Amino acid sequence: MLSVFNSVPTHMDYKGQKLAEQIFQGIILVSAVIGFIYGLIIEQFGWTVYIVLAGFGISCLLTLPPWPMYRRNPLNWQPVIPESSGETREKPQENMKKKKHK
Repeated sequence: MLSVFNSVPTHMDYKGQKLAEQIFQGIILVSAVIGFIYGLIIEQFGWTVYIVLAGFGISCLLTLPPWPMYRRNPLNWQPVIPESSGETREKPQENMKKKKHK
């Protein structure tokens, strides 16, 4: 049963995060404006709150799960370099410091 959940991707790439943020802000802004105008017309502040909360719910549904549209630009990671057990390998930063002092 839990193997089904392990197959679900749980990540977004950086461009997907930016897109999700833009969608979230756009929906919140539009629902706030619509809610304010509708609440002003009918003179009921409660409807303004309901409309903004509905916009918040819709935006959460669209932006929180890692939908495929948020995973179109994956990062290409460098391959893992296996360490040999006999040699001690210096970090690149330490290697550069030693070269500067010569």
